[in-house]
Amino acid sequence: MGNRGMEDLIPLVNRLQEALSTVGQSCSLHLPQIAVVGGQSAGKSSVLENFVGRDFLPRGSGIVTRRPLILQLLNSSAEYGEFFHCKGRKFTDFGDIRREIESETRRLTGSNKGISPVPITLKIYSPHVLNLTLVDLPGITKVPVGDQPADIEYQIRDIIMQYICKENCLILAVTPANTDLANSDALKLAKDVDPQGQRTIGVITKLDLMDKGTDAKEILENRLLPLRRGYIGIVNRSQKDIDGNKDIMTALESERDFFMSHPAYKHIAERMGTPYLQRILNQQLTNHIREALPAFRSHLQSQLLALNRKAEEYKKFSPDDASRRTKTLLQLVQRLAVDFEKLIEGSGDKVDTVTLSGGARINQIFHERFPNELVKIESDERKLRQEINYAIRNIHGVRTGLFTPDMAFEAIVKKQITSLKGPCIKFIDMVSQELITTVYQCISKLSAFPQLREETERIIITEIREQENKCRDQVLLLIDIQLAYINTKHEDFIGFTNSQQVNSQSNMNSSVQIARNQVIQKGWLTISNIGIMKGGAKEFWFILSTESLSWYKDGEEKEKKYMLPLDNLKLRDVEKSFMSSKFVFAIFNTELRNVYKDYKCLELACNSQEELDSWKASLLRAGVYPERDAAEEQENGAQTFTDPQLERQVETIRNLVDSYMSIIYKTVRDLMPKTIMHLMINSVKEFISSELLAQLYALGECSALMDESPEQKQHREEVLRKHSALKEALTVIGEISTSTFTTPLPPPVDSSWIQHQSSTHPKNSATAGRPVIRGHAPPAPSVNPSGPNSSSDGLQQLTGQHNRITTSVPRRQPPAIPGVK
Repeated sequence: MGNRGMEDLIPLVNRLQEALSTVGQSCSLHLPQIAVVGGQSAGKSSVLENFVGRDFLPRGSGIVTRRPLILQLLNSSAEYGEFFHCKGRKFTDFGDIRREIESETRRLTGSNKGISPVPITLKIYSPHVLNLTLVDLPGITKVPVGDQPADIEYQIRDIIMQYICKENCLILAVTPANTDLANSDALKLAKDVDPQGQRTIGVITKLDLMDKGTDAKEILENRLLPLRRGYIGIVNRSQKDIDGNKDIMTALESERDFFMSHPAYKHIAERMGTPYLQRILNQQLTNHIREALPAFRSHLQSQLLALNRKAEEYKKFSPDDASRRTKTLLQLVQRLAVDFEKLIEGSGDKVDTVTLSGGARINQIFHERFPNELVKIESDERKLRQEINYAIRNIHGVRTGLFTPDMAFEAIVKKQITSLKGPCIKFIDMVSQELITTVYQCISKLSAFPQLREETERIIITEIREQENKCRDQVLLLIDIQLAYINTKHEDFIGFTNSQQVNSQSNMNSSVQIARNQVIQKGWLTISNIGIMKGGAKEFWFILSTESLSWYKDGEEKEKKYMLPLDNLKLRDVEKSFMSSKFVFAIFNTELRNVYKDYKCLELACNSQEELDSWKASLLRAGVYPERDAAEEQENGAQTFTDPQLERQVETIRNLVDSYMSIIYKTVRDLMPKTIMHLMINSVKEFISSELLAQLYALGECSALMDESPEQKQHREEVLRKHSALKEALTVIGEISTSTFTTPLPPPVDSSWIQHQSSTHPKNSATAGRPVIRGHAPPAPSVNPSGPNSSSDGLQQLTGQHNRITTSVPRRQPPAIPGVK
């Protein structure tokens, strides 16, 4: 049984597929689809049966194949059939397969010659076939019979076009020898989709039924009506042979005897018959495989190269070798120390281009988030003047003071210095959390050894907490040092003498020295509160300078949309909406003026918390500060000073406090990152590189620490198995390359004798005598011949695809339905 020519390739392709399937890889050598096209009773089904080597297709006169049959051949150790419409049921008797095809055809088309484009999908598992797809299509007819519609010819053409349009489809154009080859509908359809003839093979059937004294010698020699790939003559079983249960092997012997004994064909007998057709098709499979091999080999080699290093490492690993365990422990700890330092200090290796991490996030905390926290605690002008007023009056008591009391200055300054403790402690917590996150990122590489990872995590986190406490104590000590002595002789302090000369704008942060109209930040922001009627939320390119906020249409900065001065602007947080992933803040005018057209505020949205923090820090540098809570504003209502002398004293103290606190803020912003860097970050780096290994050894359970997790053991075995399979697959590919050869495509021939379908019209059709406007045939349904796990049935394949358009595939207008009197 079987197609013997195909079996030369089966062992090699099977070895390749088996090697790759053991590691979850798929063999991407997608073999061509073979479609058999021809008129009714041309012998199409017999050609397919001969190719498969089994008798399983329905037989009879007239139109027998009334639905496309997609026959998926799948290589398997057992031999059976399985239909998509009745999954799970295995047909081991091929007679039952024939009866099921007939039954399923009648279910959808009835029993009166109706047709349907919905295919029947049949999978045949056999050890004698390769994985490829054969398609048996309805025979071309021109005259409707039974329940067939008037445009039956065009419906069948459309069904055929769905399959033969595909570039991966080899077309067997079947024509009986006792008909006019020049008018072969199969060849005309093939010409429409394959004008160069690169994938069309002519098959001449029923040579034994030609009239005596006639033969097809010149056609089979490709001299009369030539095709690029030529013609192959075959002799199928007659209906009498089928009724007499003549098997295929006996029929093939009879076919061979016919060609060897026929005087017109015996000189070309070696190039005739079903076995030769099989060899031609097998060679096409070989050509296809060889064409796909270079890219496939390159893909496998790249995978093998990526696995080489890890596979060599795993080959040397011995779970029971104590010295190997110790060496691995040492290497893992050293790698952890290097990875941690690279994440903190920065490195060009494996740069993360998606998010900030490690040292970059700590740098952002140093220079964006911490300054933002400091600004939040600064009292506004109204509250500060009120506190100074109360301090001066409480110091004077019942007396009326003639001079400005320096104790009021000291009391206010100490209160503001004390308020720095909260942001500084929060600052330490943020850096500590970022260090812990970085440690988690590094120790994730120890997941192969669960106990080692657990102990390493515990030891390092404990060390971070200890250094955090030391750092917190040191920072609080620094603040207490500032409280211990108010140095009014500092070189940057204005003193009482110059305090009267400071103008009213000194309430702005004097520690920020920014050049006039200097650009501070650029980036994309979305204006999110513009109404839908006015265009909706839009993204613009924003430029923040020391004097204004401008935005442009795009990053080229050519088309300026608006420029907003920063005078009297403040910013407020906007709560993130449930449906939005954006981070939003708003800018508004303290004098309740419109900031942009008719809008009292401008809501600006960015894509991440990091961008939001960055813009807030930049706006602070430009002098745009956060607004105060409404409750706080109400509590600290306006204070009216009726005493001019008191007003002058408040103004003097306010200028002094502002001058001195600018020195404190500058000092804190400078010392805090240095303190944290020294006491926390550098200490933790030093601990990991020099103390961690000693503490792990001190546990006294080094052997238990290096126990592999089940997942790691499985991964190691998979890597080694995949490495071996890839090497085996590359060896098989080499054998395919050396044991097979490629046949060149025959040179082009003049096939102008085949008239395109577009130029022939039935005389009786409704379109005769005038130009025909032809649309395009729909594409073929998607068929996956690669295995039994296909998840689409014929009806689903047809749905949504039957009306698609495929380029350059013509279709004629159906004829008008004649009126019935």
